Amino acid sequence: MTTATFDEIAAEIGDVGQRLWQIGAAEGAAGNVSVFVHELAGRHDRFIPHGLFALPIAARALAGGWLIVTGSGQRLRDIAARPDATLCLLQIQTDGLQAMLYTGKPLRPTSELNSHLAIHSDHVARRNLGHHAVVHAQPLRLSYLSHIPRYLEPTVLSQRLLRWQAETIMEFPEGIGALPFEVPGSLEQATMTAEALRHQRAVVWARHGIVTRADSSVGKAGDLVEYAEAAAQYEYLNLQAGEPTSGLAPDEIRLIAARLGIEQHIF
Repeated sequence: MTTATFDEIAAEIGDVGQRLWQIGAAEGAAGNVSVFVHELAGRHDRFIPHGLFALPIAARALAGGWLIVTGSGQRLRDIAARPDATLCLLQIQTDGLQAMLYTGKPLRPTSELNSHLAIHSDHVARRNLGHHAVVHAQPLRLSYLSHIPRYLEPTVLSQRLLRWQAETIMEFPEGIGALPFEVPGSLEQATMTAEALRHQRAVVWARHGIVTRADSSVGKAGDLVEYAEAAAQYEYLNLQAGEPTSGLAPDEIRLIAARLGIEQHIF
């Protein structure tokens, strides 16, 4: 397998940032993205070392690897044009407690770095992955639904969102998780999110947004945000119209899953 280069990963993060902004999921400096790789080729020369810093949580499973992560206060829409001014490159040290920080200008990683580290660490440790991507975004309608208590019950959330298009059960066969509100950047948020994403691809943070993960690419993690927000738009439209329809029937969704060989327990 060819080792990914920094420029390739940065370009893909930039594409995701542009798309999230286009769909209203990354207003201002909202949202953050990270990609972990064991091996990284072609590190950009404009990224200079700024010394070791203590990681907010232990990440021993990531020791020796690299984390490309958005900088604190940076706009996702700016990454494509200015990756060296918006991204941080972390070389995780052998103790898993520190990282060497490389940036193209004075930057610190996102304030939600601990959630990214916790999610990556869990999947790399359990599944021996060499590549893993995490995206946090704040899509408008999905975030709005997370203000309504009934949508914070994971089964209800999944059943109501996955009923609108055949694609959604294909993209989220395990359903979409939901977590109660926690202070952004807190250890509690990181711990709960890593646990929720252990067996799912997406989880909604109450009154905050969504977090998605993907093994294959950061582009795929970005796609999951878009699928979830599209489902939320259907749900939002239905609420506005007084709920005149209920989408695909459960037996129709079960038929889709059976025909495509998808194991699901939502419907």
